[in-house]
Amino acid sequence: MKSRPICSLLLLVSLALVVNAQERKKMKIYISADMEGVVGVVTNEQLGPQGFEYQRFREFMTQEVNAAIEAAFEAGATEIVVSDSHGNGQNLLIEKLPKNILLVRAWPRPLMMMQGIDETFAGVIFMGYHTGTTNQQGVRAHTISSARLADVRLKGVSVSEAGINAAIAGHFNVPVIMVSGDDAVVKETSALLGDVEGAVVKWASGFHSAKTLMPEAAYQLIREKVKKAIGRIKDFKPYKLATPIQLDVRFKNYRPSEVLGYLSIVERTDAHSIRFTGTDMIEVSKFLEFIVTYEPSLEP
Repeated sequence: MKSRPICSLLLLVSLALVVNAQERKKMKIYISADMEGVVGVVTNEQLGPQGFEYQRFREFMTQEVNAAIEAAFEAGATEIVVSDSHGNGQNLLIEKLPKNILLVRAWPRPLMMMQGIDETFAGVIFMGYHTGTTNQQGVRAHTISSARLADVRLKGVSVSEAGINAAIAGHFNVPVIMVSGDDAVVKETSALLGDVEGAVVKWASGFHSAKTLMPEAAYQLIREKVKKAIGRIKDFKPYKLATPIQLDVRFKNYRPSEVLGYLSIVERTDAHSIRFTGTDMIEVSKFLEFIVTYEPSLEP
């Protein structure tokens, strides 16, 4: 008879351990990695294969992502998916990433920079991000395509890539918990999403200039901010847009809006602009990927 309280206590402890284990299984973190916001990046010379510094800055981008991964695991994450979301989507040095993550590479992708996100994730981290195309500040400020797009709006509000991607995550009820990049993108993203953690690795002084931390200092700051974000992950709320979702896109040239206006699902609202209404952010994402990717000469 006297052993019953002990048995009951052991049962409660066992149940608590099971619950804790189940909670840990849910700690999946999604990392969407761009390059314009990486420490030291200021011009095209760091951003693409033709640039004389690109190969070196692939290393810095990879190390920033690794710093975030390491910190996330230390803070309690059990699964991590990383999306290589800059340029050709083949920037991160795959052999230098940890073996216990999954990596999304190359294009096209229905969910663009958020391919692989779903309702099982606990939080999203934006690494190396930049401001949107209508922002007058920020290194390499643009939205999706600096060459083609002058503005992207969701439900009438001009948005950056961070805003678009936060809305995609919000579709799955997943919040953004942190952003890294220059001071302008941290300010812009916080204004839209609220009190997300921000790792400022450089301070923009122009479209192609900035005062920057050194790489090791950036990695340490990123680790600190990731741990802080995961430590208060329950404070963050998903960025959810009411459906249907009106998408307005303004092109820098005339013909894209003219030709897209031939489609019955598209309204040409002025010489440079079109409007598409999606049932949700998944449809909006697919449409955006289509208009910036499709070419009749696509092969294979």
